[in-house]
Amino acid sequence: MSFYDDIYPFYRRQRTSFIFSGRLITVILVFVVLALSLLIILPGIRGKSRLFWMVRILTSLFIGVVIVALNFTSDWAEARMTTNATYKSFSNAVVNADIGLHVGLYGINVTLRGNPVVQFNETINYNEIFSWHDTMDHEYEDALLRGLPDPILYIVEKFTLNSPCGLFYQYKYSGRYASAILWTAFCCWILSNILFSMPVVLYGGYMMLATAVCIFFSIASFSTIKNAPECVFSIGTNSLVTEYSHSFWLALATGLLCAMIGVLVVALYVLIPSKIKEAFSAGVDGDEDDESLFSEGYFNTAFLDRVIVTPATSKGHI
Repeated sequence: MSFYDDIYPFYRRQRTSFIFSGRLITVILVFVVLALSLLIILPGIRGKSRLFWMVRILTSLFIGVVIVALNFTSDWAEARMTTNATYKSFSNAVVNADIGLHVGLYGINVTLRGNPVVQFNETINYNEIFSWHDTMDHEYEDALLRGLPDPILYIVEKFTLNSPCGLFYQYKYSGRYASAILWTAFCCWILSNILFSMPVVLYGGYMMLATAVCIFFSIASFSTIKNAPECVFSIGTNSLVTEYSHSFWLALATGLLCAMIGVLVVALYVLIPSKIKEAFSAGVDGDEDDESLFSEGYFNTAFLDRVIVTPATSKGHI
């Protein structure tokens, strides 16, 4: 059996624990490549507008990557604690470990890390993700088959359909609606960038405000998990209590940033429409260069007089 590294061939091979979302890495890489590609063209933009375009590009891409990435993060809400708990079923072994529950829009993530990591000649370092799918029951059965530690199984069981807590539907649909509204915010963000580039500044500002509104609605949708039935996650002598985490506050900050940009653009358009249009079109259109040529005297009246066609004075000449 040593050929199989102590894993019997008639048992399922142990799965590598969840570490980082591959889709999240893909989203970040795509936006990084876009940012680098757009920054490469900055030297082609003339004058002081180069700094404005750099800030505009980076700010817009930051908003876009946050909106997309928030769909795949697992820390909209989280709970952590350190306690002594039984490690495996049918065993009296008690371990001291850090236990974490992380809630995302598509599922939960449960972590278990020993203090120290190696106890009872075993490395205690688990990071497992469980997706909502149709029900959590299939995910729970798979966790039982893989023999995950008791603290992880206990937390996952609270989200199954047969659990008296009744958390599943509230968490599942809160996350799904929040995700759908975030994708709507992403569409509004794309439209705002198109309108700013045309440039139709006023309507671009309106779409940026619509982006902020959609983000706020997604936050409100996820916040409905607080309406779920109260369920105590007691492990050992301590209990898990979920609180809003990094992704939630990042979504709120991004929504406020979009609202601030939208209000600022609309206000400036009302107060100084010509200046705001010039700012968004500077460095792209050729009108500015044409005006500078006329103002510097390259096409003055004397020059135009020299190129006026005079009537023909001889036969055969036009």
